[in-house]
Amino acid sequence: MKDIIKIFDTTLRDGEQSPGASMNIEEKIKLAIQLEKLGVDVIEAGFAASSPGDFEAISKIAQVMKNSCVCSLSRALDNDIITASKAIAPAKNKRIHTFIATSPIHMEYKLKMKPDEVIKRAISAVSLAKSLCEDVEFSCEDACRSDIGFLKEILDAVISAGATTLNIPDTVGYRLPNEIGKIIKELSDFVNNRAIISIHCHNDLGLATANSLEAIKNGARQIECTINGLGERAGNTSLEEVIMSIKTRRDFFSDFDTNINTKEIYPTSKLVSDITGINPQPNKAIVGKNAFAHESGIHQDGMLKNKETYEIINPSDIGIELDSTLVLGKHSGRAAFKDKAKILGFILNDDELDNAFNKFKILCDSKKDIFDDDLREILGEETTHIPKVFRLNMLQVSICSSGKFCAATSIFKEDVEYSDSALGNGAVDCILKSIDRISGFQGKLKDYKVCSVTSGKDALAKVVVKVEFEPNKPALIGHGLDIDTMSATAKAYISALNSYLSMKDLIANKDGTMLFR
Repeated sequence: MKDIIKIFDTTLRDGEQSPGASMNIEEKIKLAIQLEKLGVDVIEAGFAASSPGDFEAISKIAQVMKNSCVCSLSRALDNDIITASKAIAPAKNKRIHTFIATSPIHMEYKLKMKPDEVIKRAISAVSLAKSLCEDVEFSCEDACRSDIGFLKEILDAVISAGATTLNIPDTVGYRLPNEIGKIIKELSDFVNNRAIISIHCHNDLGLATANSLEAIKNGARQIECTINGLGERAGNTSLEEVIMSIKTRRDFFSDFDTNINTKEIYPTSKLVSDITGINPQPNKAIVGKNAFAHESGIHQDGMLKNKETYEIINPSDIGIELDSTLVLGKHSGRAAFKDKAKILGFILNDDELDNAFNKFKILCDSKKDIFDDDLREILGEETTHIPKVFRLNMLQVSICSSGKFCAATSIFKEDVEYSDSALGNGAVDCILKSIDRISGFQGKLKDYKVCSVTSGKDALAKVVVKVEFEPNKPALIGHGLDIDTMSATAKAYISALNSYLSMKDLIANKDGTMLFR
């Protein structure tokens, strides 16, 4: 009988702490549904006490999850724990994850508490959490720089108080694999099946995956990780790297398995990239753009003779079907389109299907070859349920005799068309200014990225923007998709504006007056 390693995904909590990786509520729900499809055992949906938005997102995720356990993080504070319990209340399977720092430097300078005070606080927190939720996880923040004797003392105390999972984080990514192995081995022997030992590694030295795998070999039975290795600073353990290491190296991990459906790894990675606007580096293991590319002549020769000469993972194992990426065409019908959407993992209602199919037909008139990634973008855009207060109708950009650029823009606001124009120092500048004039909102562009969805001169342009609509507030992400890069730019900016309006729950009059709904 193999030991099942629980996969605890914290993309929605720790992953969102990556600079610029914030997600709105609808995007979080969409990602949570995909994580459940991937087979994640525990989804850390957020930190309920941190904001009303996080609380609402956790609560809505808890309502739709059928199998995965929904978890909320909380500090070892009564209000945090009570708020977490309320947020996860609708979930079929739920967990409260409470933590407190245990390293000497954290206790002295951050907490300003003595070790015995930290233990008392931990006992109190776990006891309260246990009274509100049967499944309680306790984390020793900065555990891997903590005294091992003190760790044993506090873990023993929280087990008695009701903790069922004990998380040992390498919070600053400091430890080497052999050190992590030694720590986990000693704590695992001490705990002796009274609770599950979990490992949470950061990637500051590029060792998060190696450290997590070493922890498994030494007694850890839960891995905390994120999609694409997202996370603050250098990120967290990459879910796809851990999973495919276990799957590929059965000679080392023959006694272990997970509940992950590996064919959903690539679709999940793509979804996280699309939502956050953060693409994995091209040479990123497993999901990077070049992960299955072979340029060297020697490598290509070997691949032609036998793929196993240079390919240890079959792309189809993670959901990449390299031999069937060219799909459908202008003569394809609605039923074929619906079937392909289902194969790609999208379940659409009638309105979503109609809208996506219409976009597909329009694309077919402009683009000869339609690829899976083209369809993923169209379907992903249509199934992101952000209210579309504003929609682009028409855009024309021209160069004036003065050297300035001019954008004439037409936008629908709740089915009423408004038009305006603006001058700018460049095409992007004048487009954004014209949208600001029409909407009545002034956005500040913080980041702008453009890439092609697939190859070829007629490839779809995908634009991702980050826009700040209020000073000192997080920038919001917008996505735009079009054959024309400037039209994609306008759509991306409008997408960010719609996201802002959905969060503020207000609409702007044409004169800029804000009306609350």
